[in-house]
This record gives sequence, structure tokens and C-alpha cells, in this order.
Amino acid sequence: MSKRLNQDREKELTPKRFEYAISQLEKMGYYIAYKDDTKIRFEFNNHIVTLFPYSGWHTGKSIQDGRGLKNLLKQLQ
Repeated sequence: MSKRLNQDREKELTPKRFEYAISQLEKMGYYIAYKDDTKIRFEFNNHIVTLFPYSGWHTGKSIQDGRGLKNLLKQLQ
């Protein structure tokens, strides 16, 4: 059984979501410290924040965990 219901959709959308998330974070002045096939990591308030662009899940000690890139960007302002 696959982890995701529609893997073709995930393969299509993941690169677009990564590109958009990185561009938004860099526009706000954040440096992407780490990136792989599933996640992006950057520093906020001296703590690492992890974002999973496909699902939108974000977590880290300096933010409130949640879902959605827009919700993360609001916290970073």
C-alpha cells in the first residue's frame, strides 16, 4: 500500500510547491539551510524550522506547528 493516495499528483505538484515555498521564504530574507526530496529547513529565531511543502506541514521550536504555507508565512512576519 502506498503512503499517498495519488502518487502521480504528488510527483507533479511537489516541484512546484518546493519552488514556490523557497521563493517566498527567500523573499522574506530567510536562508534555506537544508533541502531534500521531502522537506526544507531554515532558521527562525535561532531555531530550525522544518517545512514539508507537499503537505504544507511545518514544525519547529520557534513557531506554532501547523499546516499551510500561508499560515507559516504569517508567523514569520
